[in-house]
Amino acid sequence: METTAPKLTGDVKDLALAEKGKRKIEWANQHMPVLQLIRKQFIKDQPLKGVRMSACLHVTSETANLAITLRDGGADVVLCASNPLSTQDEVAASLVKDYNIPTFAIKGEDNATYYAHINAALDHKPQITMDDGADLVTILLTKRPDLVKDIIGGTEETTTGVIRLRAMAKDGTLKYPIIAVNDALTKHLFDNRYGTGQSSIDGVLRATNLLIAGLRVVVSGYGWCGKGVAMRAKGHGADVIITEINPVRALEAVMDGFRVMPMPEAAKIGDIFITVTGNKSILTHDHFERMKDGAVISNSGHFNVEIDIPALEKLSSSKRPVRPFVDEYVMKDGRKLYLLGEGRLINLAAAEGHPASVMDMSFANQALASEYLVKNASSLKHQVYSVPENIDRHIAKLKLDSMGIQVDKLTPDQEQYLASWSEGT
Repeated sequence: METTAPKLTGDVKDLALAEKGKRKIEWANQHMPVLQLIRKQFIKDQPLKGVRMSACLHVTSETANLAITLRDGGADVVLCASNPLSTQDEVAASLVKDYNIPTFAIKGEDNATYYAHINAALDHKPQITMDDGADLVTILLTKRPDLVKDIIGGTEETTTGVIRLRAMAKDGTLKYPIIAVNDALTKHLFDNRYGTGQSSIDGVLRATNLLIAGLRVVVSGYGWCGKGVAMRAKGHGADVIITEINPVRALEAVMDGFRVMPMPEAAKIGDIFITVTGNKSILTHDHFERMKDGAVISNSGHFNVEIDIPALEKLSSSKRPVRPFVDEYVMKDGRKLYLLGEGRLINLAAAEGHPASVMDMSFANQALASEYLVKNASSLKHQVYSVPENIDRHIAKLKLDSMGIQVDKLTPDQEQYLASWSEGT
């Protein structure tokens, strides 16, 4: 007999915000044409009919459109926040009131509430999990293992989450298949580079109102997210410095026109620091001691562990908020350092996250990966899988079509040439 779950209603800040949230959701939808096409097909085919889904994602207007698409494809969806500062309260209210999607998310919620919300989403007894950082699947596997028996599979949106999940798979902890949506080309080449690039700079600007031109911006990590942040900072006129551990990426940064140096050196001259590595302790006690008066510290990696905030607290003689999402730490030698957004994702803490047009592709991957899991999970092992190439290409084609852009096609003669080895010079 199929296990049933209790009916959930959600926990949001204020349902009176719903009207404002609905307008934001509708605005985002206008700029998500690929997801619109998938939603129409989902309404017709009902590929997720009766499937219980628990999604732990950033609760934004773009995420709302994904949740609505999944619901309209037949899924029974419950949503919770994947970061305490990333929730748009008006969107959460609208999802509950206007779209009947139980949502557990309040901007600024404390850690206890954050994990209570994740557990509430798990009370839904999901068959598919959808994660942004792997907190939900981690809690499920370590604290709620009784739920594993119902699971078909899951998806993961972020670099950080995929790293965690691959570590689980390696040591045998992972108990069901996960599709790494982050690894799709139509996700990380665009969402990570153009989405993170623009939205991170947007967050820094909204929090500080600084003129970036002429400042030294230190970007730690030159993966796709770091490339995007560096590109946008350079476009604003910054002197961009890259710190890296990977010699290939460091070499690429040099050839892209950026200075590369170790963080102990960059710490002495940087004006703005943006960490985007997916690792912990990128900015530490030694770096804070080297930073100059007025340095601005921020993070655009998924978790705030990239900045050693306890060390910053220990080094300071006082702390006070000076602007929304800006905390001033006065060092014992009189220097002032400024931490943005409590060290959490600056693009979501102080801004609105990625633009809808780039999340369109990321969430198209989420929707189609969920459909793929329902159809194929029985043949999948307990490991992390890439998004199938045919789904990736399909999403890219839909995006180009929505932009009115056509591409060439191979002629039969060209296809034959590529498939054979006999024809040379």
